[in-house]
Parts: sequence; structure tokens; C-alpha cells
Amino acid sequence: MKYDGFHWGLAIDLNLCVGCNSCVIACQAENNIPVVGKEEVRRRRIMHWIKIDRYYSDTPDDPKVYFQPITCQHCDNAPCENVCPVSATNHSSEGLNQMTYNRCIGTKYCINNCPYKVRRFNWFRYTNNKAFDFNTASDLGKMVLNPDVTVRERGVVEKCSFCVQRIQEKKLQAKLENRTLRDNEIKTACMQACPAGAIIFGNLNDRNSKVSGIFENPRRYHLLEELHTLPSVGYLTKVWNDEESKS
Repeated sequence: MKYDGFHWGLAIDLNLCVGCNSCVIACQAENNIPVVGKEEVRRRRIMHWIKIDRYYSDTPDDPKVYFQPITCQHCDNAPCENVCPVSATNHSSEGLNQMTYNRCIGTKYCINNCPYKVRRFNWFRYTNNKAFDFNTASDLGKMVLNPDVTVRERGVVEKCSFCVQRIQEKKLQAKLENRTLRDNEIKTACMQACPAGAIIFGNLNDRNSKVSGIFENPRRYHLLEELHTLPSVGYLTKVWNDEESKS
């Protein structure tokens, strides 16, 4: 699919990822994602917009561990979009898979149709709820909220937005300064927090951008490419130096 102007994409180098979960916590703080607690996690009602999957190989006595951060893939042929009966999830002119929260009625059709399982259903009203006073029920607790991000109501589906509030902020700043956006000027929360520099965000339409260069790397692949969802998130496969480990 071709886009005029911007086409936002994310690249993750699995050689650099150490599975520290800094991106998960940064995303949670930036996007007003509630802390649901152990009981809800046990019920598989996790609310993180980005998850770190772990894969193991070799023997149980001497395993190799692979970490893979997985967020919404912002597919150009998104299977979640065509099943929503109220058009709550749609595709923007810049390649973003968007959520319109006040249209969502919580059918979860999009969750069931997402092959990456990165959409989350909001089971409770965490804001202004006395049962969750540790979070945002009090005036003091509300001060932790990011005013640039919508606080979701119960009964809606939510997911990664590529930190669209940061995209808009930098676009407006560049417009006020009468200039074009610079590469690497927009940093998503996960990219900014990653201590290893494993996450790169940028404009795929800019052939000189760093993310475009990574997408041209022969190590680059997409998750479940055979489904033809056309993700905007690419991964650089992990490479092991087995000869060095044996010496």
C-alpha cells in the first residue's frame, strides 16, 4: 500500500534486545495504561500494549533464550479493521491502525481476528473508581496521568498507537518552525526508554531514514508474513555466534 507523505514504521533489532521490559513500563506510563494487579493477570486480563515474548532452544540444562517485543503491528492489510461492526478501528492516511474509543462497543471481534494477540479489553473503570484508589481514583493519583493521552473507559478495546500524541506534537512543532520533520525526531516511548537502542521508529517513505535502512537489511522479517497482513513493524533476526561460544 502506498501513502502520500508519511508512512510510520517500527524496527526492532533482536540482536540488541535483552528483555529488560523498559519499553513495557515506558509505554504504560506514557499511555495511561492501568496497573491491573495479580488477580486480573491470573485471569489473563493483561493490559500492556507491548509484551516481551520469550522463546527457548537447545537443552533444558543449557538453554538459549530469545526475547521478542511484540506490539500492534499496524498492518496495512489489518484483519481487525474489516470485522468491526461500528468502524471503531480504522486505518489512517499515514499507515496507523487507529482506535476510536467512543465508537467501540466491546464486541472483541478485532481481538479474535488479530493473529498477533496484541489488543486488550478494558474490563474495569480504573479512573474514578474507589476500588482502585492506588491508581487514579484520588486527586493525587490522577496526577500520574499523561494529559496528552485519552483515559479509556471500561468496555473498550485498546492497543499500541505508535504514540500518536508524540507524532502530532512533533509535526505541529515542525509546522510552526516552517520546516520538515527530521529523521529520528519523533521517538515513541518504547524507543526512548530502550537502553540497548533496539527499537527504531520513523518514516518508511523517507528512503534516507534509519528505519527504512533497517527494513532494507537482509536480516529483516515480519511476523506471520504468510498471512499477508503487511505489518509496519519489522524485526532483525537474532544471530548467534556458535563458534565463539564453543571455543
